[in-house]
Amino acid sequence: MEFQKATITYKEKGEKKTIKVLFNPNEYRLNKGNQFSEVAIPGLSSPPLQFVRGNARTLSMQLFFDTYTYDGGRDVREHTGQITNLLKIDDKCHAPPICHFNWGRLNFIGVLERADQRFTLFLPDGTPVRAVVDVSFKEYSEESQKLESADFAKHYVVKRGDTLSSIAGRKYGDPGLWRHIAEKNNMDDPLAIEPGQVLIIPAIV
Repeated sequence: MEFQKATITYKEKGEKKTIKVLFNPNEYRLNKGNQFSEVAIPGLSSPPLQFVRGNARTLSMQLFFDTYTYDGGRDVREHTGQITNLLKIDDKCHAPPICHFNWGRLNFIGVLERADQRFTLFLPDGTPVRAVVDVSFKEYSEESQKLESADFAKHYVVKRGDTLSSIAGRKYGDPGLWRHIAEKNNMDDPLAIEPGQVLIIPAIV
């Protein structure tokens, strides 16, 4: 039985794009923590802790790329560049793209926080053909993150059963304003939305 390939899906200029991970990671790490502050009370041997807030989950893993063995010795940066490009700031929302990492039962929505590249094999002319990239994704959720652009547009992750009208009703209080969402996301067919898709919700002035 062949293992399912891990994929990273994101949107670029309104177009959905998918990166197929060359080799599935050997492992991944999911981290979640809380933030506390120390309350300074004189005379105590150790200060009491006060809960401040929960931190977003972090998904981290190591991705391996080898074009020397499996891709005719092409420049491996053609593959690693697809990953590091996820750090670039989108011109429309003034933030990096929201990514959907999918591997079997693992479905993680977040933004790429870090990508550490190491090139480990080179052709005689110096072309890198093998690399390891350590990546870390910070979880995105509508309730906790709400990435905002300079014009106060927000992002919304489509859930099962959603329509543009229902989203407009939830965000604007008027289902009839769905056209603002369709225009902002360059959508010709307002019914063509699917769970996990990330929509830009523009501010209405």
